[in-house]
Amino acid sequence: MAQAYTEASIKTLSSLEHIRLRPGMYIGRLGNGTHAEDGIYVLLKETIDNCIDEFTMGQGKKIEVDLTERTLRVRDYGRGIPLGKLIDCVSIINTGAKYDSETFQKSVGLNGVGQKAVNALAFEYRAQAFRDGQSKLVEFEKGKLRKDHKIVKSEERNGTLVEFTPDEQLFGKDFKFRAEFIEDMLWNYAFLNRGLTLTFNGKSFKSEHGLRDLLTKNLSGEPLYPIIHLEGDDIEVAFTHGAHYGEEYFSFVNGQHTTMGGTHLAAFREALVDTVRNHFKKDFDAADIRQSIDAAVSVRVMEPIFESQTKTKLGSAAVGPDGPSLKDFIGKFMQQSLDVFLHKNKETAEAMKRKIEESEIERKELAGIRNLARERAKKASLHNKKLRDCRLHLGDRNERAEESTLFIVEGDSAAGSLTATRDVQTQAVFALKGKPLNTYGLSKKVIYENEEFHLLQSALNIEEALDGLRYNKVVIATDADVDGMHIRLLLISFFLQFFPDLIRNGHLFILETPLFRVRNKRETIYCYNEEEKQAAMMKLGTSHEITRFKGLGEISAGEFKDFIGEKIRLEPVSLNHLQNSDDLLSFYMGKNTPDRQDFIIGNLKVEKDLVAV
Repeated sequence: MAQAYTEASIKTLSSLEHIRLRPGMYIGRLGNGTHAEDGIYVLLKETIDNCIDEFTMGQGKKIEVDLTERTLRVRDYGRGIPLGKLIDCVSIINTGAKYDSETFQKSVGLNGVGQKAVNALAFEYRAQAFRDGQSKLVEFEKGKLRKDHKIVKSEERNGTLVEFTPDEQLFGKDFKFRAEFIEDMLWNYAFLNRGLTLTFNGKSFKSEHGLRDLLTKNLSGEPLYPIIHLEGDDIEVAFTHGAHYGEEYFSFVNGQHTTMGGTHLAAFREALVDTVRNHFKKDFDAADIRQSIDAAVSVRVMEPIFESQTKTKLGSAAVGPDGPSLKDFIGKFMQQSLDVFLHKNKETAEAMKRKIEESEIERKELAGIRNLARERAKKASLHNKKLRDCRLHLGDRNERAEESTLFIVEGDSAAGSLTATRDVQTQAVFALKGKPLNTYGLSKKVIYENEEFHLLQSALNIEEALDGLRYNKVVIATDADVDGMHIRLLLISFFLQFFPDLIRNGHLFILETPLFRVRNKRETIYCYNEEEKQAAMMKLGTSHEITRFKGLGEISAGEFKDFIGEKIRLEPVSLNHLQNSDDLLSFYMGKNTPDRQDFIIGNLKVEKDLVAV
């Protein structure tokens, strides 16, 4: 029976209660730290953003970040929060100096919400301000004031210190900060703020060449021509072309990494096409101009309007109080700066033109092959027989749509076990018939010539771009043996070569499955490594039995439910710290058999005196 809808049903929450009840409105998502956009990193970003705004205003050239287990400490050397307003600034929504455009111009934190959300979502939170020889400290627990210390004398330099521990009640008992995600965040801050030094547990992050350094660090292979680096008032652009497929962009507004792009990125992409067409006096297809591009664009604007509190996509903005639209501003800058650059650098211009023409030729070849593949599929009445689909997909208007997951498994046996126990709402299964083709060195036409790859691409719906991706998580679920590892490498190689954005945007994962089952009559423990097995044996005592799983097909449907449900263990596939994916693929997947053989022999570890279990 439906509950009565009366006046008693209407509730008013305090800002603290609302943040803790609906954290997604403030930090986008919770997560346990396995994804770079999980909430615990947003808490850190919100804290550092305040420090960056101080630096932008010419105050403080160093920011220190320290991580101890689950506690983060952030210290800047700006002006320091006014001591009498410290409690208000870190705990009362809609309180701050950034409503005053004279105090903070072209700032990213404009809503007076960020640091309050950090406080509310932290189990423990401490803020200390140092200002003109005095200091004040306040301590909170789950957003509630625990201790308000008196103002005392201090010899510390001006600035602010924030220390917080995310609340495991919200983020889960197993949440964990990954150092590589924090380092990537700090590098972006360094690239966008030349002259600023950031440290993380003593490691220094500093950039001399801004976005040019950013691209150099993130290129997946050798660029086809030297990076073009253009700068103007409130705008900086860097780009080149590579040999990869797709388009790779890094976009920023007032120092905020807009991972979802927005109006500034759309304006840059359009301005690039227009400028290149005008310079070469040829109506190139936009897709050919942008194919294989690596680009970074950063703008500073007044009063940016983002599409969410997490500021990952720019809606609209003004360059200045009476300035042009952002589209006109970027278009004019590109037309003037890039055209002049290309006239002055003839070799770079010719290399760019050759790349565009090569992309045009390949696009036309692919169009013919694509049409043939589609006709072949129609004649054979070919449906995606490899796919056991789910009901909800990424982009659907349903709160569970982000849970949509595609498991790629080897063989019908594993597919059967997983299909029998999966959540049909959000979990789909794609079965491989064996080892897929090694695609290294092959062109994109292999996707249309190889039925399995064609079906996989169709299942994911990423033929044209990532915009239509049907699953938020694409999970490689292969056996933990030599053949399973090989299939895993072949699939990662395929995605890395043809759909790198799938990896860059955090959609590709490896499913961790248990290697052992240790049980007695009372309890069953699944173990993922030797250490966990030993701990389980100690816990269950002498009356235990051990089962070693060799493949996913051996795991019953009933057991599988534990491994793909709430306790699922996923390892994200990341390009972090990968300097050159071309070199990596060439070594492991190329035809350099002697070099690879020498590497294997040189690194081979032989276990002696093995005891049979």
